Amino acid sequence: MPTPPHAALVYNPVKVDATRLRSALEARSQEAGWAAPHLYETSVDDPGVGQARRAVLDGAQVVLVAGGDGTVRAVAEGLRGSGVPLTLIPSGTGNLLARNLKLPLGDQLAAIGTAFTGDTRAIDIGVAMITRADGSEEEHAFVVMAGMGIDAMMIATANPDLKKSLGWLAYVESGLRSIATAAPFRIHYQLRGHRQHAATVSSVLVGNCGTLQGGVQLMPDAELDDGFLDVAVLQPKGAFGWLLVWRKVTWENRVLRRTAVGRRMIRFTEGRGGNTVTNLRAEALTVRVDEAQDLELDGDAFGMATMVAFDAHRGGLLVKLP
Repeated sequence: MPTPPHAALVYNPVKVDATRLRSALEARSQEAGWAAPHLYETSVDDPGVGQARRAVLDGAQVVLVAGGDGTVRAVAEGLRGSGVPLTLIPSGTGNLLARNLKLPLGDQLAAIGTAFTGDTRAIDIGVAMITRADGSEEEHAFVVMAGMGIDAMMIATANPDLKKSLGWLAYVESGLRSIATAAPFRIHYQLRGHRQHAATVSSVLVGNCGTLQGGVQLMPDAELDDGFLDVAVLQPKGAFGWLLVWRKVTWENRVLRRTAVGRRMIRFTEGRGGNTVTNLRAEALTVRVDEAQDLELDGDAFGMATMVAFDAHRGGLLVKLP
């Protein structure tokens, strides 16, 4: 008699009520005629990559993840290319992948049910090959967005106490500090199939999808399954330049782009006041910096890097959707 399938849950014990999730998942597994689920707890040393890989080796038919955006990123990295689908249980304050997939955020029990009854969709996953100042290399995945510059500095210097009490709003405080103190830096970037370019920037962001907290549309044309990475090169000049950046990612991208009249307004004003945000698209690109810069992947600090080769692994991650 064949062994019944089982689900696996990878969870961050700091972010979720593990007892409640275990009970709900066991009940749903029983209803579906599946074996008891396997549970894997993340740790500081391993935020989810190893747990996801163990779940695959243990024969899980589907892997559920409960935790913040960092846990989702790590579990997605562990599942990349495995053929085992991921089910999101929105649990943190960001839930950025869930938001970009337009998943409901307020019902964890319904999310658990999706693991058994949902449709499977293939989406892209970003891959970053990171080179450090000492020449060492390491590879990590991301599902939402990666960045070098002020955004990464903002994450690296965020006050941990404020993060516990305010969640993502703590980054506003560190962001203001970073804008006031960070100097623009020189990058050399090359999109696959194109010649190399150089620019002086405050930040360069590479997105698998483009919507951030608060509905900010940093990369409005980004799609999760098109095989491309979207790039935003930020080059503001002074405080007024940052106001122009904010206007673009809020008013222009969220409001004006929705109508034909609004799009004509954007075209009419392009270049006025300086080109503060340049949007690009590529299947892959390499970014090299003259001096090592902070790097972030999906909102987690990944130290300093001198070069990062970004690639879109098309269809590299399976996700369960209602």
